[in-house]
Amino acid sequence: MFRPTALRSLPRSLPSYNVSVARPAWRSVTFKAQLPSQIPRVNTSKPLALAVQRPIMTSLIRYQSTINKAAEEEYSKGKLEANPDIVSSGSSVRHVTYEVGAEDSEADVDMMAGIKADFKTIIDTFSLKDVPREALYVGMAGVLPYLATSLSTVYLAFDIQHAANTGSGWLLSGGTAETLLHIIEPIQLGYGASIISFLGAIHWGLEWAGFGGHQGYPRYAIGVLATAVAWPTLLLSAELGLITQFLAFTFLYYVDARAATRGWAPSWYSVYRFVLTFVVGASIVFSLIGRGQVADLVTKPPGPADRMRALRESQMEQLEREEDERRSRIVEEDEAEEEEEEEDEEE
Repeated sequence: MFRPTALRSLPRSLPSYNVSVARPAWRSVTFKAQLPSQIPRVNTSKPLALAVQRPIMTSLIRYQSTINKAAEEEYSKGKLEANPDIVSSGSSVRHVTYEVGAEDSEADVDMMAGIKADFKTIIDTFSLKDVPREALYVGMAGVLPYLATSLSTVYLAFDIQHAANTGSGWLLSGGTAETLLHIIEPIQLGYGASIISFLGAIHWGLEWAGFGGHQGYPRYAIGVLATAVAWPTLLLSAELGLITQFLAFTFLYYVDARAATRGWAPSWYSVYRFVLTFVVGASIVFSLIGRGQVADLVTKPPGPADRMRALRESQMEQLEREEDERRSRIVEEDEAEEEEEEEDEEE
């Protein structure tokens, strides 16, 4: 009889019982196994069959050793009772190691946690709790004229379009609304240029105060660049001027945010500037939308460039007129001289 080396050292006098495993006729194996707590002895002359049957035999013995027959018989005599308190919508998907009735060790996952965190971040950003109250109130009051001109542009554009479609404006006549629109355009552009220059001048004040150290020309350049961009917008048409100012406000916000990050400005300054830039940028967008709706219904008012062109043309016309008058005088003088000469000859 073949016996593995690992089993030769085991005692042969231990009690045993017979276990039969159904297999095809040519592979049927009958072996003797010891008690569940012992390692079985296999009686076979086929080493290959032993290697195949050993895992199955070990599983059967382990299963047999885990059963408490006395407890099973006592439990089978009792009556099952319903306990709805321990049943939940997820009880059927618990892990096999989960004990029914025990406290859930895993905390419930809040699916809205990410959205709540983002919403809280937005609230903290717009709360402006670190901004001094005086700066906040004055700054918000400073953007009101820009917002007022923008809303006025939108309303006047609506009145002009209403007059073009129905023959009369909703509150004002079409001509009056167009005239007021041409008056508001330079006011909005001029006020925007003033704000842009003021934003650049703030960095000069920070440099003079020595906030974050003295940076010299880099910080002075911000103020110079803001003014250099602001004043030429007054020479452009309303649409181009508003677009240029929108880009200038956006660029200055980026510069101010970088300055706050580097310590050249107070830490709250970037958030403060973001809110004010948002209001001004939205006002510019509303103005452009309003003007776009009536672009083909209003006449283009003469801008500074048009006025300069008209002035140059008028000067040229005046020079031509003066030249014609001078030539006329010369001709008249020549004719008068010729007449005098003829009279002298006749005498």
